[in-house]
Amino acid sequence: MKNILYIVFLIVVGVQAQQDPQYTQYMYNMNVINPAYAGSSESVSIGALYRSQWVGLEGSPSTATLAIHSPVGNRVGLGLSLISDEVGPVSETNAYVDFSYTLPVGNVTKLAFGLKAGATFHDIGLAGIDTIDPDDPFFSQDVNQTTANVGAGLYLYQPNRWYLSASMPNILNGTHLDSEGRKIGSESEHLFAAAGYVFDLSENFKLKPHALLKYAFDAPVSYDVNLNLFMYDVVEIGAGYRLDDSFSGMVNFMVSPSLRIGYAYDAIQSELDVVTDASHEIFVNFDINLPRKVSRSPRYF
Repeated sequence: MKNILYIVFLIVVGVQAQQDPQYTQYMYNMNVINPAYAGSSESVSIGALYRSQWVGLEGSPSTATLAIHSPVGNRVGLGLSLISDEVGPVSETNAYVDFSYTLPVGNVTKLAFGLKAGATFHDIGLAGIDTIDPDDPFFSQDVNQTTANVGAGLYLYQPNRWYLSASMPNILNGTHLDSEGRKIGSESEHLFAAAGYVFDLSENFKLKPHALLKYAFDAPVSYDVNLNLFMYDVVEIGAGYRLDDSFSGMVNFMVSPSLRIGYAYDAIQSELDVVTDASHEIFVNFDINLPRKVSRSPRYF
């Protein structure tokens, strides 16, 4: 048992070093990964998401995010993004301030440049882990560190029609565990690229394909593809696939033009399906309309 816990810990922390949290409903959680998205709507937007990954597996990842952003003037957007991620004994909290500047490209299309800056608070509970050697100094005390980080992104879009997104939310590297030359729990740069489009099938039906590519340096490329159907500006259903990981089903509701709630279910297809069969994700998005900028229709992204 002690051997198993020791090995699992190293695997978990090693994975943590390679991959940022993943999201099935990334299209409604965009400025967490791209600061250029901040201020892209004509309202103060507040979004919260919670993801429980690999349900039933002890020490499995869980992620909570909170994102707030708003336009400030005609071209500037400001935001705040918080990410709390836990996996096994590892707890990581990221707090960022987001800034964007938008330029018009043609009559309708806009191009936004974004920057984010903040800190990562990393806590690793080593002292309570069962190991082969209880006197191993590597596991003698917990690790608590804070490191600075910055990110950048581009967001090209036509409001409520299409978008192209490219970003690197964590540019700086940081090592949280370094024992005898072993760098464990280090940060790794991630590159995200995403795209989406709204097709008008009829007055009451809109088809919304989305795609997300995630690349962590020194790790395999991962991608998501989704196809959603938005009906009567009220309910949206969709299906998706994540490479070598899962098939997804999702549903969300426009409770009002300013309030959207959603749920996603991931059916695990990887080798982990012998110990877990699902991941769950819920989100709530709320818009506070600014004076003289009241949206007449719900936002699609």
